[in-house]
Amino acid sequence: MLHKYAAQLYTVRDALEKDYNGVLKALREQGWQAVQVSGTRGYTPEQIAGFLREHQLKTAGMHISIAELTNDMTDVIRQATLYGTRDIIVPYLPREYQNALGYQMFKSHMNMLAKPLHAAGFRLSYHNHDFEFATTINGVSALEYLLEPSADNAILAEIDVYWVKKGGADPLAFIAPYRNRMPIIHLKDMAADGSFGAVGTGSIDFVPILRWGEANGIEWYAVEQDICPGDPLDALNTSLTNLRAMTPQVHG
Repeated sequence: MLHKYAAQLYTVRDALEKDYNGVLKALREQGWQAVQVSGTRGYTPEQIAGFLREHQLKTAGMHISIAELTNDMTDVIRQATLYGTRDIIVPYLPREYQNALGYQMFKSHMNMLAKPLHAAGFRLSYHNHDFEFATTINGVSALEYLLEPSADNAILAEIDVYWVKKGGADPLAFIAPYRNRMPIIHLKDMAADGSFGAVGTGSIDFVPILRWGEANGIEWYAVEQDICPGDPLDALNTSLTNLRAMTPQVHG
């Protein structure tokens, strides 16, 4: 499963703006075999696709805003095609929709967008934070409402285990309903003070999560650290080193 670990490029967003190609080179040298794209950071999708090919990095999905997906789906599909991924993920719900009516509108809109994407061979997922746990709809959290694992809901899950824990839920228990409905999962750890940490340095037990993922359809484990106390590249390297050490336990 070592080939399934991907670095989420939001982690190194500032460095990408200065030298996108150099950052991808450094990640490949660390041993990453895939990345998850998050914004073009001043480069064109064609340039980024070229950098990915140069360093033989696969793409574990791309994050795109709901506004961009709504306003220019054709270009979003073009970008995903350039990167060689079929996974399009909306990473955030605008604040004005973070209420019961807003979530209902958003769910309906995402399902509408999913139809032409599916027809073109793509999958649409939603990435959570902790704010979705602050709203209840039909007796469940807004996140569970959005990701309802039913045949008529086309929104797939991209669960971020840190934000689930931050929202007060147990990550392993929370992901259980999304068997074969979560092609990508987000991994980041929680430090003792509640801040972001590299995988394997905090309070989240990742081995059971990885074990569940291998049995239930996870295709990519995307590592993200929103804020790093030091060099973000060092944080990603620590995460990858620790994940490699955990891997034998997953299959043990």
